[in-house]
Amino acid sequence: MSLTMDTQNIKDLQTLREKFDRATRDLTVLYEVSNAMRMTLDLNHILYIILTSVTSHTGLGFNRGILFLVNHKERCLEPQMAIGPESGEHAQRIWQYISAVKPHLEDLIKEENVALNMERSALFQSVKDLKVPLDPNNPSPLAKAYHDGTPVHITHAQIGQYVTDAFLQRFKTHELVIMPLKAKNKVNGLIVADNLFTQKPITDDELRIFMMLANQAGLAIENANLYELVRYKSHTDSITNLWNHGFFQDQLSKELESARQGNQPLTLLILDIDDFKKLNDTYGHHNGDTVLREIANILKDSSRGNDYACRYGGEEFAVILTQTPQDQGAAIAGRIRARIAECAFHLSPDSDGHKLHVSVSIGVASFPRDAGIKEELIAKADKAMYIAKFSGKNRVCCNQE
Repeated sequence: MSLTMDTQNIKDLQTLREKFDRATRDLTVLYEVSNAMRMTLDLNHILYIILTSVTSHTGLGFNRGILFLVNHKERCLEPQMAIGPESGEHAQRIWQYISAVKPHLEDLIKEENVALNMERSALFQSVKDLKVPLDPNNPSPLAKAYHDGTPVHITHAQIGQYVTDAFLQRFKTHELVIMPLKAKNKVNGLIVADNLFTQKPITDDELRIFMMLANQAGLAIENANLYELVRYKSHTDSITNLWNHGFFQDQLSKELESARQGNQPLTLLILDIDDFKKLNDTYGHHNGDTVLREIANILKDSSRGNDYACRYGGEEFAVILTQTPQDQGAAIAGRIRARIAECAFHLSPDSDGHKLHVSVSIGVASFPRDAGIKEELIAKADKAMYIAKFSGKNRVCCNQE
């Protein structure tokens, strides 16, 4: 009897020890992840820290993870990042490397790893164009997790119920968990995780620690979004919502350096509204602001994804055209000039509500063709703009020096 009791005591002690070790490990993971997320306000880096913590051997250890964020404008969930092996063979190579190197979490979540892993992720490429509508009637388990604000654990026995789900038709798996990310009791994202390659069942203990990590993650995402909003507002013009003069100066310096290193051209446009003072004197500054906003909308609509439309000051605007030679930049300037000349600007009712036509004069200068440094490039584009203005207005003039 004593031997039986001793054996049972040993088993109980082993069980307690395992629980203690697990609790210690979980607390260590939460501490390291929390500490890492406090060190940055860059949203992509935070998302990478979260997903790495979910999928790394030193974190929760899931095989794969996809992070969705809420797009409030389109009322949908959009995939932002994914981490996971491409196949069983790829997973085996990763685990062999981990066993040999034993990297720490802080090594895995370095900021320089973010872009590299995003570009290489075949998992992300398979879902990146998927949008999950947040319609309350949407039967998707992702939509359910969002609306309920609670985890959805789909077991091996339940997975067959979702054969028609658009996400699960791409994310082939046998079992998964969908974990909401919350801030101030509002869901701002979801993480989908599974163990496709190890086939390890997802336990209640894993769900519990996952939920604790998700609570921290949701707050970190909220803080990063607020920081981006404040940063964006500090760099934008209040009337036109374009980038402001300070941003223009900083960004032009960065883009010129990038163009120099990549041996790429860059073109700068400077625009001035013709007779703007007369417009303000005749129709009032509130109508002048309307014209500024409408021209800003034309500039934004005419710009490509890698261009920067800015309010330079007063009635002047600037557009940074990256990877663009002068002839292409002049063609873009010509299209902008024509669109503005053709536009009928609606004035306020106290101005009889009639429509006004305005024109702009545009100067064009390019790197490295016309200038090698920022100040010289601005001066030459500005001079070309004045030549256009004094040559009759409503025209584009390229630097000829």
